[in-house]
Amino acid sequence: MKTVQVTLLNQHRFLDEAGDAAFYGKGNTPIVGNDGVSKCFILGMLKINEPLNIIRKKIIDLQIQVGNDSYFTCIPSIQKRINTKNFYFHAKDDIPEVRKLAFDFIKSVDCSFEAIVARKIYSVYQNKHNGKEAEFYADLLSHLLKNKLNKYENLVLNIAHRSQCTTHVNLQKGLDKSIERSKTKSPDKSSDCRVVFNVQHPTTEPLLNIADYFCWAVQRVFEKGETRYYDYISDQIGLVIDLYDFEKYRLDDGKAGNYYGRKNKLTKLNFIP
Repeated sequence: MKTVQVTLLNQHRFLDEAGDAAFYGKGNTPIVGNDGVSKCFILGMLKINEPLNIIRKKIIDLQIQVGNDSYFTCIPSIQKRINTKNFYFHAKDDIPEVRKLAFDFIKSVDCSFEAIVARKIYSVYQNKHNGKEAEFYADLLSHLLKNKLNKYENLVLNIAHRSQCTTHVNLQKGLDKSIERSKTKSPDKSSDCRVVFNVQHPTTEPLLNIADYFCWAVQRVFEKGETRYYDYISDQIGLVIDLYDFEKYRLDDGKAGNYYGRKNKLTKLNFIP
C-alpha cells in the first residue's frame, strides 16, 4: 500500500505562473517594463511528497482561519473573495500578514519546486515564438517537462487556467516540444511517459495556491531585486532556469551559469533592470 501511495504522489505536478506574457499594447506599442507589465514571465512546477488530500485540507483550513479572523474583517480584498466564495491565497494580492501565514505553512510542507524564467526579449518573442503568447507559454512548458519524460511512466499536470495558453492544443504543443528536446538530449532513453493535462482554477484546486506563492517569490527576485521571500523558502526550490540570460548561458568552466538551485541560489544580481 505504501508503494502505491508514493507512486500516486509522484505522478502529480501543480503548475502556475507569475508575471504576464504581454509584449505589445495598443497600436503594437512595446510595453515590456511599463507600469503593470512584467519584465519576465515565469512558469513553475510544484511536487508535493505528502498525501495530497491532507495538504489540500490544511490549505482550506488555513483559508477558513483567515476568513474567520476578526483582524482581517476590514480588508476589502479578503472580504470580497469570501463574499463571492472565491477565497484563495494569491501572493500578489494578499496582505503581508496573510503572506506570512502562507509562507510559514509552505515551509511545513514536504515539497519541491522548479521554475523556468523567461526574460521578455522582443527578438526572441518574434523569432522563436512568432509573436504569440500561446507559443511563448508552450515553449516554457516544454523546458519544464523535458527532463521528466524519461523518469516517469505517468504524469498528471494540474495546470492553472490561462486563457488560450492552456487549451489542450497548446499544452499538447508544449508536450511535443518537450519530447523532441528529451530525445535530443538523451537519445538512448525512452520518452514514452503518459501525460494527462488537468486544467484547474485556484479556487477548486487549493494546491495551486502553493505553486502561486513559489512563483511570486521567484518573480520578486527578477522584477524587484528582492530576495527575502525567495530566501525564506529557497531550500524547497530545486531548480530555477533563467532561460534567456545569454551572458551566463555558458561559463568559462563549461557549466550553465543560468541554472540555479539549492547550492547556487538566486541573488539580487538576478534583478532585471
